[in-house]
Amino acid sequence: MTGATTGAPTVREAAFDILRLHGLTTVFANPGSTEVSLLTDLPEDLEFVLALHEGSVVGAATGWALAREHPALVLLHTTAGLGNAVGALATARVNRAPMVVLVGQQDRRHLAQQPFLAGQLAGLAGDYPVRVESPVRAQDVPGAIGRAVHAAREGRGPALVLVPMDDWAEPAEDLPVPAPVEVRRPTVADPRAVAEVADLLARAASPALVVGAGADHRDTWAALTALAERLDCPVWQEPFGARAGFPQDHRLFAGHLSADRSRLRTALAAHDLVLCVGAPFLRQYPYAPGKLTDARVVVVTDDPAEAHHSPAELAVVTPLPDFCDRLAHRTPRRVSERQDPARQVPVRQAPVPQVPAAGEPLSPAQVLAALAERLPVDTVIVEETPSSRPDLHALIPARAPLGFLSAAMGGLGFALPAAIGVRMGQPRRPVVAVVGDGSSLYQIQSLWTAVHYGVGAVFVVLANGRYAIMDKLAEQCGGKPPWPAFEEISVAGLAESLGCSVRRVTEYADLCVTLDTVCPTLADRTEPLVVEVTVTVGDDFRP
Repeated sequence: MTGATTGAPTVREAAFDILRLHGLTTVFANPGSTEVSLLTDLPEDLEFVLALHEGSVVGAATGWALAREHPALVLLHTTAGLGNAVGALATARVNRAPMVVLVGQQDRRHLAQQPFLAGQLAGLAGDYPVRVESPVRAQDVPGAIGRAVHAAREGRGPALVLVPMDDWAEPAEDLPVPAPVEVRRPTVADPRAVAEVADLLARAASPALVVGAGADHRDTWAALTALAERLDCPVWQEPFGARAGFPQDHRLFAGHLSADRSRLRTALAAHDLVLCVGAPFLRQYPYAPGKLTDARVVVVTDDPAEAHHSPAELAVVTPLPDFCDRLAHRTPRRVSERQDPARQVPVRQAPVPQVPAAGEPLSPAQVLAALAERLPVDTVIVEETPSSRPDLHALIPARAPLGFLSAAMGGLGFALPAAIGVRMGQPRRPVVAVVGDGSSLYQIQSLWTAVHYGVGAVFVVLANGRYAIMDKLAEQCGGKPPWPAFEEISVAGLAESLGCSVRRVTEYADLCVTLDTVCPTLADRTEPLVVEVTVTVGDDFRP
């Protein structure tokens, strides 16, 4: 006999209480039959957010979690839902987005017979979840959810709880939930580790800083700015950084390191010590033999996995804001020696594209330069335009924490739903996604969610009718790609079919008028907009 018939609290009700306790009252989902018993007559204090594909569900939850610095709640439908979401879950893990993921399963009472919709779920997402739990009894579900909350926070990734559909109606136990209400984690750095790193910096003749996504926090930015100024040294962004670890309009910001090993060595050749904060040392893309650098390397991170796979002399796992603040105060101020070439900070010279004449086609750089002139300082740029990413980095620096966001895994289909989630998480923050037309097609249906829930993000689509990055890579391999262009596709037309407002731009004058109209509205918008800009194929991609 279930709690529904006895009047006793059910597992469903106990689970809702756990979710409320931890502030998980917004559920991102694309529901299926195994979740109906959980969702029907959802309490009014729980908000349901529908996305039309599981990649959009997890992508939006990723943006929401990163914007709020708080776990997001996701609901997926057995094998099909979890399978569709695996790529997005992998991205969430590498992007350090905490989330609790409830995955529906067939009725526990006949799982042994492998009924229709029964899923082999435990290993479907591989090693990307920070925790996967299959409660032995229905009464164990609330505790499993509580443990998932803490695992998601500590591991900063998706924690999965697999729940058979009949569990929700079972009576809950009148016993304490076997999960802590709160877990206290250290926020203070070890003074001895601070002193050791400060001593290495003091003894270095020419130090350099490399920052990564883990440093994207207002307190860490402030501390690293103070440290860089005391050292009077260049600050580089890690290759393929998914978030900015330092104000990129600062005079000491030297640019983005290359993922090509020879150019990485050249960039760091003048330095005898490299302090890498909030990133592994250092992510590469094409393989090349040889050392990454001849400098001594110190890695400071709050992610043990980053520390463990970094080729460093010293790795410190620590809370970053406090460590960097203590390090800045302990490191002696260095006397500037600008006449020494080894001490010169590289001068970043962003390309300044010429304004095209009337009737000339637009280049991606021209579009990005026009956008950069008009964006508010606190805009969140969500990027997914691989062939134009170097231009975006050069022309649109991140000037505030969370000013830049990209998929750390490198897969497509992240930017549109992530931008929606960021805007939902910070409704007053300007959010602009800059995506290629090929990239947009991976989760174009996420625009419906933005329309339905009044999410005022703007999506600038650079449309060249092809996978330009793949074409460039094929050219670098000295061959001809077998895939065709797709110039027949209209992203604006697809957006309109999903109820989204659009602007089509082919001329520079129209671009300026559109941006002059749209950019002042970014903070206050309550509806999404797609700006599809026809562009030429960008410059050669160089990792």
